[in-house]
Amino acid sequence: MNAIERLLRESSPRVLAALARRVVDFASAEDAVQEACLAAAAEWPAAGVPDNPGGWLYAVALRRALDRRDSDTARTRREHEVAAAAEKTVEPRLEDDPFATEHDDALALLFTCCHPALTEPSAIALTLRAVGGLTTAEIAAAFFVPEATMAQRISRAKQTIAASEIPFALPTPHERGERLAVVLHVLYLIFSEGHATSSGPSLQRVESSREAIRLTRQVNTLLPDDPEVAGLLALMLLTDARRGARTGPNGEIVPLDEQDRSLWDRAAVAEGSALVTAAFRRGAIGSYQIQAAIASLHAEAPSVEATDWPQILALYDLLLRLQDNPMVALNRVVAVAMVHGAATALTQLEPLAADPRLADGHRLLGVRAHLRERAGDAAGAIADFRAAAARAPSVAERTHLFLRAARLEPK
Repeated sequence: MNAIERLLRESSPRVLAALARRVVDFASAEDAVQEACLAAAAEWPAAGVPDNPGGWLYAVALRRALDRRDSDTARTRREHEVAAAAEKTVEPRLEDDPFATEHDDALALLFTCCHPALTEPSAIALTLRAVGGLTTAEIAAAFFVPEATMAQRISRAKQTIAASEIPFALPTPHERGERLAVVLHVLYLIFSEGHATSSGPSLQRVESSREAIRLTRQVNTLLPDDPEVAGLLALMLLTDARRGARTGPNGEIVPLDEQDRSLWDRAAVAEGSALVTAAFRRGAIGSYQIQAAIASLHAEAPSVEATDWPQILALYDLLLRLQDNPMVALNRVVAVAMVHGAATALTQLEPLAADPRLADGHRLLGVRAHLRERAGDAAGAIADFRAAAARAPSVAERTHLFLRAARLEPK
């Protein structure tokens, strides 16, 4: 992905949010933004990236959206004239910038896409596409379904929004409660994709993580007494705090036990730990709070060996009782190895191999390779590291796994 493609990918969700508020029709807004991105991809390599790329995209997308309207009212003509003028100048003045407002359209778009008229899987898929900027393939991989299935799900969601005439606006307090679980799930997935990308040459997509944190902060402002919102924000901050130590000078992955902990963002650790502590005191314990508590134990430990692994294992046991998640089960097995040894952990890993959600991926093979290495089975670890590398979707993970295998080869 080149610099222009990355910029378009990062800018398009906010452009879509601003445009959806202006033209109301979500599907038309999305089509117009896609056309604007295509125009930018064609023009910017030769003409150069404008000083205000988001404003450029918005101006062009607005013109395209208005061109689609079948209306000759005076108001529409005036809007066409404004849009045409904006497109000619290409770089709007700051006061014309659709993003320079206190009202956050991305937050409104987030809650709109999570409307109860949509099924939860459809709402999550649509929001990841519209707000998170993820591709259909990346969303499909996150949910362990074929890309074609996910494309149909997103298409049906857009049709439902159009048919239901769902308003583009922040919901009432009652409506927020109805949509909150889906909103938090989407924000978690956007952050996760930014923290460890499912494709491409880089391990991290920093702008996705930052946008997820920004939006979660705003949801926390809307609902300051909700412990799960605070738990999710804490989890993001504690996880993102390690960002600077997760890759080496050439972009290579640095595993947790080899990271320079002096590079961790201690301000983010302190904020995240305070948030999760306050959230636990409110009484209702949820999955995001538990994950944040696990992240806090990692972040506050001076080393891997000094980490409170028994407490982490107990938290994973509690988390598994709340949700059936194969990645949680895998992470729990790693904690078992740290508390009871790699041999015990390997026996607990075996049942997970039959889980169809893990069968075609690389995660289980990577964990098994790690455990075999700890148990002294170098040959088995090499085979698993290589097999995991062959299935890993991102270049960074493939390289890391191949290097782990090579490190165990006889000299």
